[in-house]
Amino acid sequence: MPSSEELHKRRGAAVARGVGSVVGAYVDRAGGGTITDVDGREWIDFAAGIAVTNVGNSAPRVVAAVREQVERFTHTCFMVAPYESYVAVCEQLNALTPGGFEKRSALFNSGAEAVENAVKIARHATGRPAVVVFDHAYHGRTNLTMALTAKNMPYKHRFGPFAGEVYRVPMSYPLRDGGLSGAEAAARAIETVEKQVGAENVAALLIEPIQGEGGFVVPALGFLPALREWATAAGVVFVADEIQTGFCRTGDWFACDHEGVVPDLVTLAKGIAGGLPLAAVTGRAELMDAVHAGGLGGTYGGNPIACAAALASIETMHELDLAAAARRIGAMLADRLRAIAARDARIAEVRGRGAMLAVELVQPGTLVPDPAAAAAVSAACHAAGLLTLTCGTYGNVLRFLPPLVISDAELARGLDILDAAFG
Repeated sequence: MPSSEELHKRRGAAVARGVGSVVGAYVDRAGGGTITDVDGREWIDFAAGIAVTNVGNSAPRVVAAVREQVERFTHTCFMVAPYESYVAVCEQLNALTPGGFEKRSALFNSGAEAVENAVKIARHATGRPAVVVFDHAYHGRTNLTMALTAKNMPYKHRFGPFAGEVYRVPMSYPLRDGGLSGAEAAARAIETVEKQVGAENVAALLIEPIQGEGGFVVPALGFLPALREWATAAGVVFVADEIQTGFCRTGDWFACDHEGVVPDLVTLAKGIAGGLPLAAVTGRAELMDAVHAGGLGGTYGGNPIACAAALASIETMHELDLAAAARRIGAMLADRLRAIAARDARIAEVRGRGAMLAVELVQPGTLVPDPAAAAAVSAACHAAGLLTLTCGTYGNVLRFLPPLVISDAELARGLDILDAAFG
């Protein structure tokens, strides 16, 4: 088997430079809370493929379901010759997502596709053009979703011009908000929309209940419910981007559940299918069904292998109660992170929910972001065998997303490495 060093040389001659990687090790196998590279080195996994492998990298139910489906058929295109597993996934999503009203779902390949289609649905159903998004948001890398995304480098730099009728408003960011309550931060955002866009022009308000790439920003309590209330009154479609937060990651099935917020549409991907590419938009039947036949879809959307994996993943989440597992993981993580923060003045805040936690690093005694410190700690983790990720508008946030099936022993080993990396 080639070594990581050999593979890295081959990569340089074959793979476009614009495709980056966090570490230079090349994976041979993975499962539970660990990854083993082609050189036999084991890594504790605090990334989960960016919140994708919630059920693990090789969950038994998923492996069996995928193997069985591959033997039956790999593709027919649901728009040409449909199949039961697509319908079954939609039934599951309609039942699991917030809201007791009648729902419909449509399946796609990626989170960016789901977001684009949610915007299409909202515009078609309302007849309005504008989409409201938030500071620090991340929604994807396609042309429309780059416009929706806040961060320039590396996601938007020199890729414009971008799609129009996208308007950005302030996010509730408690660490940097000067003490604004959730209701006050929502009032600020709403005032911006009404003065600069006009509520009557807004098709959709799109928000991550906990921001992902933007820095794991958890809005103040009351922020999301106030926005939901305004959207209802204004006839605006409230879209929750649960791509990173969904499927038990935050200790609930969906992050909106924490405050009882019920979106009109939800975008889903990442943790849905145990690592296979699948995404969805789920929402109110009257909105989803407003689009004419043929207006939604795609050649690979709802691929039968990915659907089989999704159904097996959802069964695994129920069977293992992975929402409860996320809460247990989160408690262990938070306790250790707060202990590190108590002795390291670079940590301005420990934040997140469930198994979606982060620390924001600053110059001690200030709120000046310190991306160099975040990069250095992350590099030290990698050198010691812990896979971690950075994020944030300022690049100064370390985020932690272990698989929800990680063992307590693996989690403790990872936290020991993290503790030493800060030291």
